[in-house]
Amino acid sequence: MNIIKKSMNYLAHAYLSFKLPDILVGNMISDFIKGKKKYDYSIAIQKGISLHRAIDEFTDFHPVTNQAKQFFRPAYRLYSAVFTDVLYDHFLATDSTQFENSKALAEFCQDTYRVLSSYESVSPEKFKRMLPFMVTHDWLYNYKNHEGIRRSFEGLARRAKYINESHKAFEIFENNYAALKHCYQEFFPELKKFAYNHLQLLLNE
Repeated sequence: MNIIKKSMNYLAHAYLSFKLPDILVGNMISDFIKGKKKYDYSIAIQKGISLHRAIDEFTDFHPVTNQAKQFFRPAYRLYSAVFTDVLYDHFLATDSTQFENSKALAEFCQDTYRVLSSYESVSPEKFKRMLPFMVTHDWLYNYKNHEGIRRSFEGLARRAKYINESHKAFEIFENNYAALKHCYQEFFPELKKFAYNHLQLLLNE
């Protein structure tokens, strides 16, 4: 899969499913579903897939996201988008207005893994193969830690065709932490409102 077009903010997509299991599954598997394969799933899961794509479009074209990408663009060009996705998950994981404390985040992550595992039989094969790694290494929770971000960046570099290292991206993250956090703080409330309203439209179709 082309990493440039694959969203990497797994925690945000899980969180913006608003605790609806079918929506969560669709939201998390969306990048693994191509073309008419979407229609192999229940209507509720299809709505989760549609929500994921609306979230990605809103994120990609938001001016604050473009501002955040500028920190990475000189070194990583098109890959600046996926590094920014990961950072949004970091700041969400550390956002006390969304998760009151580390325990609340941990409980949310474990609930998410339980739901995704319970739908494993209907999940696409590539997602099935990825899920055990997500659960075992607790990807969603570990976005909270700088070490988790470093490992996520390393994973991106391994899978990307046109970049060979991620240490520069991690330096950019650490050296511009306050400015990147400000981007998140401007952006995420707007994204959450958009996602909730779009989901209501989908549910009422």
